[in-house]
Amino acid sequence: MKKFLISFLIPVLLFGMGFQSCSKADNSPKMQPQPVKKVEQPAQNSRKAPDFVLTDHEGNSVRLSDFEGKVVILDFWATWCGPCRMEIPGFVRLYEKYKDQGVEVIGVSLDRPGWQVVTPFMKQNKISYTIVLGNQEVVMDYGGITGIPTTFIINKNREVVDKVVGYHPESFFEDAITKLIKS
Repeated sequence: MKKFLISFLIPVLLFGMGFQSCSKADNSPKMQPQPVKKVEQPAQNSRKAPDFVLTDHEGNSVRLSDFEGKVVILDFWATWCGPCRMEIPGFVRLYEKYKDQGVEVIGVSLDRPGWQVVTPFMKQNKISYTIVLGNQEVVMDYGGITGIPTTFIINKNREVVDKVVGYHPESFFEDAITKLIKS
């Protein structure tokens, strides 16, 4: 009986944990992940989001500081990450709905092959928001991204007000940004 329970419970627990977010070794989740709760509460004294200079698919330099005065969803993701891919249509809709109200979405791709895989993915998924290629420096500046998607919600003063790891539904981000738009 014990042997059965161990052989049943361990795979179930591992399977259930594996679809919350992707790690570097996770290449192709097959199941729909469930939303996970926030992993970090907003800081008492929000910290300034680190500035960066990264390149978009047209070769333009993109700086986070260029978006000061806007609410920013800063999403670290990759094309091979299932939960990341699931969030992208929601980010596209949110960007289209709120861009005229001062919301920006910036996707920081952590794909090692770079634009070779990211550009076709952007076209296929009709991504209308800013995508840049990340590097080790920006990953470390944001606390060392260990699982993706990792998303930072940044207020108009360029302060990090929330950090979430793993898949979250569109409504989660919409609730967060609408509160920040009004403030």
